[in-house]
Amino acid sequence: MAKSAMASNPAAIKFIKVSCKATLYPVLCVQCLSAFANTVKQSEKQLAHAALSVSLSKAKSTIIFVSKLNRMRGLKPIEKQAVKDCMDTMSDSVDQINKSIPELGHTGQFSSGQDFMWHVSNVQTWVSAALTDESTCLDGFSGPGVNVNVKAALRLRILHVAQVTSNALALVNRFADRHRPSP
Repeated sequence: MAKSAMASNPAAIKFIKVSCKATLYPVLCVQCLSAFANTVKQSEKQLAHAALSVSLSKAKSTIIFVSKLNRMRGLKPIEKQAVKDCMDTMSDSVDQINKSIPELGHTGQFSSGQDFMWHVSNVQTWVSAALTDESTCLDGFSGPGVNVNVKAALRLRILHVAQVTSNALALVNRFADRHRPSP
C-alpha cells in the first residue's frame, strides 16, 4: 500500500519521511504512516491524526492479545493477576488515545491562541498518559515465577505499541511547536 501511496503522492511521502525524523523510531514511523500519504498530504495536523489512529489501532489489538493470554490454561495466580492488571492499563491507554483524536480535531477551530494551546495540551497530556499506561502493563511480569514465554510475547506487543504511541506523541508535539501562538 505504501508503494501505491508513493507513486500517487511522492511529495506527501517525502513530507512523512522528514516529519518522522522528529520521532524516536523514524523507520517505524514511515512504515506505519506512508499508507496515509493521500490523506495526510503535507498537513502536520493530519499526520498527527494518522499517527494517533495507528496508535489506537495497535493498542486495541494489544488488548485483544492480552485478553487471549487471560484465557490461557495453566497460568499461575501471579500471571493471571499480571494479565488482568495489564488489561486494565491497556484499556486506560486506549481511552486516553481515543479521546485525543477528537481533541486534536478541535485545534482546527482555532488557528492560534489559548484555545489552541488548551486542546493541544490535552492531547499531549493524554497521549503521554497512554504511553505511561503501556509501559506500566509490563510491571506485573517483572518478578520471579512468571512464565518467560508469556512475558516475552507480551513484551514484544507492548514495546511495539509503545513505540508507535511515542511516535504519535512526537508528531503531536511537532504540530504544536509549529503552530504555537507567538507571545
